[in-house]
Amino acid sequence: MPLTPTTSKVFNDESFGKMKTGVRIINVARGGVIDEDALVRALDSGKVAQAALDVFTVEPPSKDSKLVLHENVTVTPHLGASTVEAQEGVAIEIAEAVVGALRGELSATAVNAPMVPAEVLSELAPYVSLAEKLGRLAVQLVAGESGIKGVKVVYTSARDPDDLDTRFLRAMVTKGIVEPVSSTFVNLVNADYTAKQRGLRITEERISHDSATAEAPLESIQVRLSHVQSKFAGAISDGGDIVLVGRVKYGVPHLTVVGPYEVDVSMEGNLILCRQIDQPGMIGKVGNILGQKNVNVSFMSVGRTSRGKQAIMAIGVDEEPEKETLEKIGAIPAVEEFVFLEL
Repeated sequence: MPLTPTTSKVFNDESFGKMKTGVRIINVARGGVIDEDALVRALDSGKVAQAALDVFTVEPPSKDSKLVLHENVTVTPHLGASTVEAQEGVAIEIAEAVVGALRGELSATAVNAPMVPAEVLSELAPYVSLAEKLGRLAVQLVAGESGIKGVKVVYTSARDPDDLDTRFLRAMVTKGIVEPVSSTFVNLVNADYTAKQRGLRITEERISHDSATAEAPLESIQVRLSHVQSKFAGAISDGGDIVLVGRVKYGVPHLTVVGPYEVDVSMEGNLILCRQIDQPGMIGKVGNILGQKNVNVSFMSVGRTSRGKQAIMAIGVDEEPEKETLEKIGAIPAVEEFVFLEL
């Protein structure tokens, strides 16, 4: 049990009064969770038969402490973590944390990164992956040496802002943008510093959203790059920015918006984006080219502005197609542009 404002003196006269007479108390957590004066009274009355304490409100306790001197109390000097079993457990935890950090995974025990409980990390894990992949896709859409200066991340959530720590997500967007174009390894500790060093100005916005899926921490994440040129014009929104939006579906990150187009494609493997004139047979033509070259399609989604106008085809593929294969897709008369993106 941690010592927090809600657990401070949670064992007090009232709680001892609700216990069975003769109860034994063992505390190897935090001294402050027990009202020590109340425990002395409970020991004197026989409500608590015995207490074994490894931790105290003030450490070391005073020499004349009624609790330490009580005949029905056994005390140890805060050495619960010094047993053979505890030391072995700590060693394993350290090794697992180091391996996880080297893999770029989230850590609940880093002292110079946001401290977030393990259960929260588990809940945020798919959104962390989504944030990184949105950043990774966005930077690949930037043309030439135009450079990225302004990045805006928009979170849509039904949760109270105090219940959503976005520092992890901001760090992962930075990681996704920086790592594909540099040798810098970005993690939770150095993300903000790395962004500052590279001249990236990352701003955040939260949009409240009433949803039936309010239990989920986020409805969607939007990554917007401003004042850049794009190698894929279809990713440019009406405001002139590169815009990508994604959400988590069934625990898997999905791309749901590219520029002004709505799509729905799993962000696994790799991605081909095609902008074409909306007309029958396009899915079959592109799929046939990929099939002939033994490129497996995992997902496919088409979004359009209106019937017979502009459309975007988002195709998830397991393998990177050969240059010749992509050129064949680009040679289809109705296809106006295409781009291959690595996830």
